[in-house]
Amino acid sequence: MPSPEETSTHQDRSVVRPTWRDEIAAAGSELIGGPLGRWARVGSGPLTPVRVMVLVAIGMFALGMVQKLPCYDWAWFQGASSQYTHACYSDIPHLYVGRGFADGLVPYADRLGGDMAYLEYPVLTGLFMQVASWLTLTPGSDPMQQREQMYWMVNAGMLMICAVVIVVCVARTHRNRPWDGLLVALAPAFALTATINWDLFAVALTAAAMLMWSRGRVLAFGVLIGLATAAKLYPVLLLGPLLVLCLRAGRLREFSRALGGAVAAWLVVNVPVMLVAPEGWKKFYTFSQERQIDFGSFWLVITQRTGEPIDVSTVNTASVLLMIVLCAGIAGLALASRHRPRFAQLAFLVVAAFVLTNKVYSPQYVLWLIPLAVLARPRWRDFLIWQACEVAYFLGIWMYLAYTTSGDKHQGLPEEGYQIAVALHLLGTLYLCAVVVRDILLPERDPVRCDGSDDPSGGVLDGAPDTVALAHRGAGGRTPAAEGPRVEWGAGGPPAP
Repeated sequence: MPSPEETSTHQDRSVVRPTWRDEIAAAGSELIGGPLGRWARVGSGPLTPVRVMVLVAIGMFALGMVQKLPCYDWAWFQGASSQYTHACYSDIPHLYVGRGFADGLVPYADRLGGDMAYLEYPVLTGLFMQVASWLTLTPGSDPMQQREQMYWMVNAGMLMICAVVIVVCVARTHRNRPWDGLLVALAPAFALTATINWDLFAVALTAAAMLMWSRGRVLAFGVLIGLATAAKLYPVLLLGPLLVLCLRAGRLREFSRALGGAVAAWLVVNVPVMLVAPEGWKKFYTFSQERQIDFGSFWLVITQRTGEPIDVSTVNTASVLLMIVLCAGIAGLALASRHRPRFAQLAFLVVAAFVLTNKVYSPQYVLWLIPLAVLARPRWRDFLIWQACEVAYFLGIWMYLAYTTSGDKHQGLPEEGYQIAVALHLLGTLYLCAVVVRDILLPERDPVRCDGSDDPSGGVLDGAPDTVALAHRGAGGRTPAAEGPRVEWGAGGPPAP
């Protein structure tokens, strides 16, 4: 029997060290003393990898709050253009007043004034907003600016907790790759967009669901996906690739449990509001259908370049058809590839397809993709290329809005410049999708699989033999993935760039 010390040393060496396998991580580590030494002991002191990443995430989140300081001090309250020229816009303080929270109105039940009759967010996000308003303890007699500032600050504190949850979940999803969470913690677009809206809440629930699936807790995964869908619509998309993978691996019973948990959790949250305030409850869905072509989408670029408006019903239909085609292609890839893709890879591709085909791309939507991108392709070079494109888009949309709201001054980015920013966002996302597809077709290029792993975050799918696949079958009628739970494509070496 090995001693506890030998067991601890063996487990420590099984942890993937990014500075040994990633040239960008190795170069960046020079700022703190260089790559990890051969005999270094990691995780034996108080600063474990997860604790380090939590501290880094809090620090980056705080820097994102500092970036919003010009708006917090004055720009949110003194005309539209200033908050765009300082690139510090946030929906949170504006909707505190605009959606009735400052007046004590009940979301979904009380009708609002203005052009929005009811709160246009899913039920669980509405609850998040309501709880934040309850925690905003400034008296009603205080100036409204002070109350809006406090509401944003309370939301920022709650969203910081969500950010920490995301980092911890990503760090623990791949058991032997805890340092991958550092990509989330240090992602510049994560810090810049974290407090624009309430998306981090749904992202945290989705990250927790991915963690549960990786541990084989399929019912907990389903419940969390159902709750995440009650906060934002995109998490339901993860059930599609999961169905295909479970079909290929013969794990449909586990998928059924996950689906049942998701449906039950969604119904528990939504049905009470649906029964009490049906008009308010359905506002999110009707607003999504009626919303015109908006910022960030290739549809907007088409209308700007041609000068011809496109009917919203036409765009809705075309977007759905494009999404169906892309999802069919992803399903075909999952079934036809010689080796079954990892769950995180397909989850990223499906959400990216939705982002690329949608009629709107708000800057904070990048938060949906960041944890999935880290789990799908944990390589600093590709991640930073994509993040650079997203930061360019973040700056581009605010500079374009500054240009359109500054009158004759035209401060900011004209229409042609904004179209370049949108193109950078689209190309950056497509680039990362292409790299993930390459990893699926050539598993030896996948950083996660380079040590011979199958799907470390796949839970019941990890090492499961195939029962349905379109890939070429070898002797004996079995696909290569069915020959055994372990593969040898990486031989334990570093992945190819």
